[in-house]
Amino acid sequence: MPLRLRKQVLRNPMPDQKNATAVAEHVAAVLRDRIVKGELTARDRIVERQLSAELDVSRTPIREALKLLEADGLIEITLHRGAIVSDYKPEDAVVLFDVISVLESLAARRVCEGMTPSTLQRLEDLHGQMLEYHHAGRTNDYFDHNTLIHDFIIQSCANPVLITTHNRLMIRARRGRYLAILNEARLEQAVAEHEDLMQAFRHESADKAAQVWERHLRHTGETVAAVLLAEADI
Repeated sequence: MPLRLRKQVLRNPMPDQKNATAVAEHVAAVLRDRIVKGELTARDRIVERQLSAELDVSRTPIREALKLLEADGLIEITLHRGAIVSDYKPEDAVVLFDVISVLESLAARRVCEGMTPSTLQRLEDLHGQMLEYHHAGRTNDYFDHNTLIHDFIIQSCANPVLITTHNRLMIRARRGRYLAILNEARLEQAVAEHEDLMQAFRHESADKAAQVWERHLRHTGETVAAVLLAEADI
């Protein structure tokens, strides 16, 4: 299935086209978001000519963007079909989230151990806004703020090796996290787990924070694998 044109306004404006690297990164970000949100699904074709017309950019930065996504493992570039979205299999979710759960658990522990009033306030603000979006049924905004919380914990853990490793894994895993929030039962469970984490942070219980967050990520991986398995059976 070829890429579907979207006539909506993009969230972020296109960079100055004289900056070829910035344009390529912008195009890659647009496509990455569509893959994560399921607007482009496994085996969909990404047609350079079509994307060039939609985004009003030349083919050169589009080709560079596709190379970036290929390096991320999000697309495959073949001789006969061109660029297609990579498969995302149940076993991919299991192994990815098995590792991510350990990394994020350690990050939560380190953040809790070094908790400051400003860090806790930032987490409270993000958590509160995420809950508002959840109650309003604003799925994309909920997902974005949920992601901000996960990313803030990672960036605040003061471990550059963990941060770099996690960022690389999440390029592919974020695609699965969006699938998980579309499962209503898992969504409610995830919201409760976020509140459990905040309680651990408020009481500065590092062991509890680590346990809650590892369980949270493992549940997400299990849900993603189950969703992908169900889709494969259709």
